[in-house]
Amino acid sequence: MATRYLIVVSEEDATARMIAEHWGTPPSTGEFVDGSPLRQLTPEVELLRRPGLHVFDTRLDAVLPARLKSVPIVFPSRHQSESGIACLTVHPLGNLGPVAEVGGEPGRLVPTAARLMADALRQAEEPAQAVGVPATYEATHHGPLLHQPAFFVEISSALSELDRRKVSRPLSDALRDLDEEPEDRVAVGVGGGHYAPHFTELALNRRWAFGHIVPRHALEDLTPDVMRQLHEGVPPPEGALFQRASDSDRPAWKAWGRRLRDPDAAPRPTGGA
Repeated sequence: MATRYLIVVSEEDATARMIAEHWGTPPSTGEFVDGSPLRQLTPEVELLRRPGLHVFDTRLDAVLPARLKSVPIVFPSRHQSESGIACLTVHPLGNLGPVAEVGGEPGRLVPTAARLMADALRQAEEPAQAVGVPATYEATHHGPLLHQPAFFVEISSALSELDRRKVSRPLSDALRDLDEEPEDRVAVGVGGGHYAPHFTELALNRRWAFGHIVPRHALEDLTPDVMRQLHEGVPPPEGALFQRASDSDRPAWKAWGRRLRDPDAAPRPTGGA
């Protein structure tokens, strides 16, 4: 059975290790990456543990077996913010502007796996609510720079140790069983802040799945090459959805592609939109 996605656990990330504890030691596939065994977490999901910190693991896609070089990579991780916001998050990878403070390279994006990432967000909502925090998208940020689809799923370090452990079990179960909803329409989200409550609400309540999410403060930094990279994903986005209508009037976005609107995607059966 073909592998649908690969989960990569950074041994330097305590939250990733906490989530991986729930999986025990799955059987080896017989293949190794830099001396670490690839393990069969489920018939369609493989697991790899890596030394070092994932945000700087730019060699990863170069050392994977050829059969895994196009599958999406999911990184469980710790979420940390200067504002101390407690949440569960999912987000795409890359640096939209001219600075790369935490891995990756300036102006380089990682392809997205929008439908898988939307399912991770939706599955994180219930454990997040159980400890009284939101599950949310974040805007595109940080490394590693990879050439195949990837995203992070994070537990905030602002949660208590007890609550982090409480959400790690259902999140570990969710990460074993992510799925794509083919009815989801894929878009780039444009506008808002680093946290993206508007696009989060749309994905939870409607058939929207977001690839890259571009916060409003980054709009002035986007080069033509970054705009091109926003199209890269599996599947590629149909167009852009804007939190603020006036942002769609910028010449770069008019030339970029189709403008989408919130009601263009149908309500989800479990949603209230």
